[in-house]
Amino acid sequence: MTENPQPFEGIPLIAPSTTDHPQYDAVVEACRSVFDPEIPVNIFDLGLIYTIDIDEENAVKIVMTLTAPGCPVAGEMPGWVAEAVEPLAGIKQVDVELTWEPPWGMDMMSDEARLELGFM
Repeated sequence: MTENPQPFEGIPLIAPSTTDHPQYDAVVEACRSVFDPEIPVNIFDLGLIYTIDIDEENAVKIVMTLTAPGCPVAGEMPGWVAEAVEPLAGIKQVDVELTWEPPWGMDMMSDEARLELGFM
């Protein structure tokens, strides 16, 4: 009797972003305008934005996390991200989803964020 493979085997924990969409760079820059109030680095470079998915109708779905579940702005941060992205020209709607899987780690930060925080 052969065992069935795990149902999630091979599926990445973080879905890929639609980096080839013409609006992608503008959405990234909008995300870079949002800062964690406790850390002087924007949330994109901190690695808190996991996925930016933009469909053919220019509806944006962002999957993000926070540095810790007990983050004092947990209830507010997704709204800040949506408010930063919604005004972009051509964007139809923005949906921001908060996830805890996979958990955020310092290895998710960009080199710029590591340098800013003195980890390099």
